Amino acid sequence: MEEAPHIAIVPSPGMGHLIPLVEFAKKLKNNHNINATFIIPNDGPLSISQKVYLDSLPNVLNYLILPPVNFDDLPQNTQIETRISLMVTRSLDSLREVFKSLVVEKNIVALFVDPFGTDAFDVSIEFCVSPYLFFPTTAMTLSFCYYLPKLDQMVSCEYKDLPEPVQIPGCIPISGQDLLDPVQDRTSDAYKFLLHTSKRYMIAEGIVINSFNELEGGALKVLLEDEPGKPKVYPVGPLIQTGSSSVVDGLDCMRWLDGQPCGSVLYISFGSGGTLSSNQLNELALGLELSEQRFIWVVRSPNDQPNATFFDSYGHNNPLGFLPEGFLERTKGKGFVLPFWAPQAQILSHGSTGGFLTHCGWNSILETVVHGVPVIAWPLYAEQKMNAVYLAEGLKVAFRPTFDENGIVGRMEIARVVNNLMEGEEGKVLRSRILDLKDAAANAVSKNGSSTITLDHWASKLKRNI
Repeated sequence: MEEAPHIAIVPSPGMGHLIPLVEFAKKLKNNHNINATFIIPNDGPLSISQKVYLDSLPNVLNYLILPPVNFDDLPQNTQIETRISLMVTRSLDSLREVFKSLVVEKNIVALFVDPFGTDAFDVSIEFCVSPYLFFPTTAMTLSFCYYLPKLDQMVSCEYKDLPEPVQIPGCIPISGQDLLDPVQDRTSDAYKFLLHTSKRYMIAEGIVINSFNELEGGALKVLLEDEPGKPKVYPVGPLIQTGSSSVVDGLDCMRWLDGQPCGSVLYISFGSGGTLSSNQLNELALGLELSEQRFIWVVRSPNDQPNATFFDSYGHNNPLGFLPEGFLERTKGKGFVLPFWAPQAQILSHGSTGGFLTHCGWNSILETVVHGVPVIAWPLYAEQKMNAVYLAEGLKVAFRPTFDENGIVGRMEIARVVNNLMEGEEGKVLRSRILDLKDAAANAVSKNGSSTITLDHWASKLKRNI
């Protein structure tokens, strides 16, 4: 009997890329009997959250950890995007060794990388294995990456200094300062890497993207047009984290939610890599208190260097110690504060949850769409500002708070936006719109939905090529 087809997957660090790739691999195994092995580049011990997550993978998914790369030669202030790209590039020799033995042992039919890993395409081509890109974020970002080499030629100034918004093909206009982080300084290594990897997307045999037609129709229409030399794009989303909720049901926060009125609780989380400054953490706490709304808040220790916790979401300090004095006592009963982590999917799917204050990471956005919860968009890094603009102005399912001249959202503004979302007339309009998207998301992944059909076609093509 012929061995089942097998794909190798090289994710970059950070839970935001690992989770949708795992969900993709689970679907391939369950629906198409295609097996997967994850090959993990790193620069030392994995973060606690990564280790726990990888150890909980179903038995049918394997993972191998490559030898750590050395970053001692990098300056302290090297941007996170540069570090991530280099982690894959500097792991190519060890990846080649692992891949060589996998090709002998398994029926390897494709190598998948995420947007930081396109240098690994060289390894797949060397072994005559199809190179694929898994794009874990928006079709808008993919359209921007396609457009970037042309934009780079057309524009001489910094994009943030452009007088007019950038017109990304198929998308709403985005002002230069809202474009993704690596393009904010065109002299930086992060920008050069993005330009380099964007050009290498064209090597891919196809690009699987975690989005769906009803969510990003404009961008996907452009991306799905057949053009010579352009990889075929396969929208298969929404892929969101799934797993057993039996442990979660017994958690204190879920029991507390059970006791709250329907749609009355605002859930606040800035994702696995998001931290606020001490000043902003303080204003957020006082704003929530002023709003008098019910809330569940996942608090992490403040950090005055943004995104310093990208690789490990568990800080070393007790984050609750940074909250304003007396805050926990004054909001007792109205608020539930959790350090570090919360069962996000279960909270968003709970009937008592009526809003989500989010950093606009794409995984979180897909979860909030799947569960039909409207949003306060508070982007922090990566492509999150672009996502926030699309949520607020494109889909019109989010409010964006206004930052003051010091880059802080003040307590009065926080209270205003929270009250508007939870009780205001405009909040009701947002709620109605996101419930329509919830239905569209369910349809996309149903038996005859657009994303299911797309994945079926792709899996059949892969098997035919064996």
